[in-house]
Amino acid sequence: MLLHIVARGRIGRGPEADLVQRYAKRLSWPFKITELPDTGGKMPALEPHTRLVLLDETGAVLPSRDIAATLGRWRDDGVREVRFLIGAADGFDDAERAGADLLLSFGRATWPHLLARAMLAEQLWRATSILANHPYHREG
Repeated sequence: MLLHIVARGRIGRGPEADLVQRYAKRLSWPFKITELPDTGGKMPALEPHTRLVLLDETGAVLPSRDIAATLGRWRDDGVREVRFLIGAADGFDDAERAGADLLLSFGRATWPHLLARAMLAEQLWRATSILANHPYHREG
């Protein structure tokens, strides 16, 4: 199952990009990042059997184990791609939210795009490591 981050804005070079790449390299699942300009740009076509996850301040605040369980369930159900959208500065409108399979929040604080991308990459690594019974994730 492809884990695909589609983010508004360019990350360029810097510590945030290094963090994204650090976790992307650890992933054993197929992984892709698509960057779009802040406005406009063409969203990659949605293929059948794709789930859409929007990072949104109104979304659910899920523990890492729940994110892993969701990804595992979708994988087992034959989902081919999970697309994670990181919006522009103004976020998503109601129609975009309504079209999502999951609204996900990293808490009620507002995070800069670059940090949100790095945090998402880390959570994807963490979730896949949980599913693989890798010792990276610890609770308690």
